[in-house]
Amino acid sequence: MGDEPFDRLAGMLDYTMFVVTTQADGEMSGCLVGFATQTSMHPSRFLVGISRTNHTYGVAARSDYLAVHIVERRHIGLARLFGGETGDQVDKFDRCSWHTGPHGMPILDDAVAWFVGRTLERVDLGDHIGYLLEPGAGVAAEPSDHLVSYSDVADLTPGHEA
Repeated sequence: MGDEPFDRLAGMLDYTMFVVTTQADGEMSGCLVGFATQTSMHPSRFLVGISRTNHTYGVAARSDYLAVHIVERRHIGLARLFGGETGDQVDKFDRCSWHTGPHGMPILDDAVAWFVGRTLERVDLGDHIGYLLEPGAGVAAEPSDHLVSYSDVADLTPGHEA
């Protein structure tokens, strides 16, 4: 199967987008993530893909934890900040409300749900590195039908090279 049919198929998907944050050695970083999924129920596991060209990639490589956030559409600006700017040039955390959470991870105050996961394994996924996480502490509000999805940010120009 060539790339064109697969690209069209993938373009039909409208999956939930996540904002992933982390910190290592006092340096914070975060990015918008479209490649993420639950991978196991017992034990709980979650996989997050981070682009190798993203500023967050370098910080996440030095951290044992990631914070995974879900954002509602009413906070689309938060998703656009973390997807359209790069930590190489902008301190994204100066432009949003956040607090320090478990394991020193930056937690976004406007997220409708989040968890901090311990990295169990890093997996080569091509142009992304997969972080297999063991979910730990977190917060989840009531379920929402108004989560930021791919179609909400499809027009976004990434803050880093693709």
